[in-house]
Amino acid sequence: MDTIFIDVREPYEFSSGHVKGALNIPPADIMQGLPPQLKDTPKDTEIVLYCRSGARSNMSMQFLRKYGFTNLVNGINQDHVEANYF
Repeated sequence: MDTIFIDVREPYEFSSGHVKGALNIPPADIMQGLPPQLKDTPKDTEIVLYCRSGARSNMSMQFLRKYGFTNLVNGINQDHVEANYF
């Protein structure tokens, strides 16, 4: 099972650079309900969320927990994620 990387920054931030293969799902989209990109994702899949400081990714993790995901990691930011996973 592969790790999913989610960049929760806004699209204009995502377009300036992001982790290779990351999905761009801003917090507002996550708060509205289960994002369509994660609809068929097993609930125990490792999902690493990151933003610029870790605050938005932490908040987004709380919503994904409510949707049943159990293997969530706050990757803090792009540099931390790339250092730990690539």
